Amino acid sequence: MADKSEEAKARAEGQFRKREQRSSEAEKAHADIAAQARALDKNTARLKALRLAKEASDREAAKREPAKQPARKGK
Repeated sequence: MADKSEEAKARAEGQFRKREQRSSEAEKAHADIAAQARALDKNTARLKALRLAKEASDREAAKREPAKQPARKGK
């Protein structure tokens, strides 16, 4: 009788350890995914800032250049 209860106890402890391990792995996976998302957001913000700076620079350069006259076709 004691053997059966010992086996049941060992089985329950094994199941508990498995659940704990899965839970720990899931937490690590969620943290990794969150870190990747933060890195992606940071890179996106950096690229957007670069694009906006380039567009502003292009607008300033266009203001400084004289307006180009369209080529006239002569007859």
